[in-house]
Amino acid sequence: MDPPNLYPVKLYVYDLSKGLARQLSHIVLGKQLEGIWHTSIVVHKDEFFFCSGGISSCPPGGTLLGPPDSVVDVGSTEVTEEIFREYLSSLRESLFRGEAYNLFEHNCNTFSNEVAQFLTGRKIPSYITDLPSEVLSTSFGQELRRFLDTILIQPPGGSTMGGPNGQS
Repeated sequence: MDPPNLYPVKLYVYDLSKGLARQLSHIVLGKQLEGIWHTSIVVHKDEFFFCSGGISSCPPGGTLLGPPDSVVDVGSTEVTEEIFREYLSSLRESLFRGEAYNLFEHNCNTFSNEVAQFLTGRKIPSYITDLPSEVLSTSFGQELRRFLDTILIQPPGGSTMGGPNGQS
């Protein structure tokens, strides 16, 4: 019996603040943040992410965010592309519909964490998943939440997956 094919799984990490969080967070929030993280999962030669438009995909590094600030090796998966796309389709219809997006509680990092666990059994780094609670623990974070909850956020450059006929 042949060993199963293994496919690499990468976490692309982008600092949406482009370094400003590192410079200004202590002044604004009273605590140091290294970045404002947007993440995506790269597997089967595509980059997958979640935003207010739903689950999107593009070639790796293909959003207007440019190349990632860092790449984390999440591990490998035996999940084939066909099974993975079926999984994404089920997520798109349930947990990760565009209207379910919430900057602090149900965002790109929530999606990346969910997908990483499905593919590899491993979570993404806690410094990424803990960021919203760190920000919300400050008074400025609470004010920021009221403002940001009214805005839809979508990194440009990807194509939303799942049109009327289920094609991306």
